[in-house]
Amino acid sequence: MTGRPGVRRPTAARRRAAAILAIALTTALLAAACGSATSPEEEGGGRTAIELTLFGGPAEIAGYTRMVEDFEAANPDVDVVLTPVASQDDLLANLTTSFAGGRPPDVFLVNYLKYGQFAAQGVLVDVQDLVDAGSSIDLDDLADPPLDAFRFDGERLTCMPQNISSLVVYTNLDAFDAAGVAHPTAGWTWTDLLDAATAMTDPDEGRYGVGVEPSLQRLAPFVWSAGGELVDDPSQPTTLRLGDPAVARGLDFLLDLQLVHGVAPPDAEEQSQGAEERFVAGRLGMYLDSRRVVPTLREGITDFTWDVAPLPVAPGGQPATILHGDAYCLTRDGDPETAWRLVEHAMSVEGQEVLAESGRTVPSRLDVARSPAFLEPDDPPASAEVFLDVIPTIRSLPHTATWSQAQGEVDDVFADTFYGRIGRADGIAAMIAAAEAVFGG
Repeated sequence: MTGRPGVRRPTAARRRAAAILAIALTTALLAAACGSATSPEEEGGGRTAIELTLFGGPAEIAGYTRMVEDFEAANPDVDVVLTPVASQDDLLANLTTSFAGGRPPDVFLVNYLKYGQFAAQGVLVDVQDLVDAGSSIDLDDLADPPLDAFRFDGERLTCMPQNISSLVVYTNLDAFDAAGVAHPTAGWTWTDLLDAATAMTDPDEGRYGVGVEPSLQRLAPFVWSAGGELVDDPSQPTTLRLGDPAVARGLDFLLDLQLVHGVAPPDAEEQSQGAEERFVAGRLGMYLDSRRVVPTLREGITDFTWDVAPLPVAPGGQPATILHGDAYCLTRDGDPETAWRLVEHAMSVEGQEVLAESGRTVPSRLDVARSPAFLEPDDPPASAEVFLDVIPTIRSLPHTATWSQAQGEVDDVFADTFYGRIGRADGIAAMIAAAEAVFGG
């Protein structure tokens, strides 16, 4: 997330540099694979041009490039202009500008927490209508959690889910072994995570047990595992329930990792080296993130063995994790008919296999998710089936029009609280106030 003025963000300079590098690399990939991109108005010779806008790093964009090439080979009357950006924030800025200018892309890929603002404006084509009209896509082939998350009105499918990524724990198995700690397995508890993190932490050596982004997305599954609910009404939230005992239990556990136990990197350490970089460097025992980091870990980690494990369970609680899914959305002012042809191809077995092989996505098609294209034993993580095993425990945050803004405001305060820049009680009160200000506005 891009930091707001006055709020310190860990490793902001490196993230900006990485974003610039990713854009440069993806532009080079596209130029090499597809030639120079042209706008739809520049196409001629009876060919129809459509624009696909999405976010991702070089490995992921390379996968989309292959998918687009396959589609164009099978549909010689269509040219796809692929417009990549480096992050979700860049994507939202791109979309906001293009919609305001009256020239939105024909189709774009977006996270379920961020599409609500566009659905509420009525600028999207409900893909449910296209499925009902007869389509090669059978919704029965897809996992349920992302389907539910992309039903803006709770009933009809607004955008077509592309993946079913979720939050997991990335583990440095060599660090576990060196500390004499058992590797995590299904059903391990918060106590197990804390014990392992404590055993692997050595601040003098710059090594810490666990890295976690202080955000509502990271907090939510801990709240759910403890039996709490993060908001008062998932369909129309008006406040965060951070004062409820079960919610406070999950919140305190996450905050205590940093503020009490010191097993997560403190503010200065996080700013000097972000958690993801620290994990790649072998100086972090565990790292909580979604499937998105797999290409980076595959490329960057060469001197230790890493894997994935499910999130730990609250003592006496239930397993829980959170959806990190994305979907293809079609715009009304674009060319929905041609764009839908592209989406149908992208959602085919062949289309989803290409993206699965990039390492970045957990296919929403369960037949592909259960195939060697995803469960490839030669490439880590060896326990990729964890992403499938946790599907019954996946839940979603609200996908309302204002949720993305509310979460951004709350996460800024969460970071300040997590790193001790403000007191815990003041931080909790400020998080509730920030959310209510957006929900009530």
